[in-house]
Amino acid sequence: MQAIWRGQVIADSDRTLDVGGYRYFPRDAVRMELLRLAPKTARDLECPHGVQFYDVVQGEAQSARAAWSYEAPRAAMQSVDHWIGFWEDVEIR
Repeated sequence: MQAIWRGQVIADSDRTLDVGGYRYFPRDAVRMELLRLAPKTARDLECPHGVQFYDVVQGEAQSARAAWSYEAPRAAMQSVDHWIGFWEDVEIR
């Protein structure tokens, strides 16, 4: 599976997991240099899994909060602990 943003592969792995309708990639399969920590909102702080959103960036181009990771997942999300999920402008194929 690949995560593609603006024609560029930002994650590539055959070890992805589908959890809750979202595809998660192991962190070592993600080009983390293209992700920038997004500031946490009050709603983010309410998440029981310790969500951290990321902006996908390259040069001047940016897709705000198009990736996320659970930094302290409870049982239901433990299988994707610190893995990266994508949505919005990121195509998964």
